[in-house]
Amino acid sequence: MKQTKTSSRKFAICVSNADYPVSLELHKLYRLVPDDEAEHDGDLRVIDESGEDYLYSAEYFVLVEFPRPIQRALQTSFARTMQSASV
Repeated sequence: MKQTKTSSRKFAICVSNADYPVSLELHKLYRLVPDDEAEHDGDLRVIDESGEDYLYSAEYFVLVEFPRPIQRALQTSFARTMQSASV
């Protein structure tokens, strides 16, 4: 199975939020949702401040890759945050 650039990278850091100051926090770590079509168009599907996933230009982000233990810890942390927000 061929992986795309973002399918192995699950996180990105926002480096520009000029057009979306309410939706994107500058320098924040965001989770990515794999979307090959969006990537082909130069976009990333990002879970933003609303807790929902939306498309943003890849130019707003720097993709980051962490070792597996850090990825698991971040995924667990994000999941707990989402659970407590929905209560």
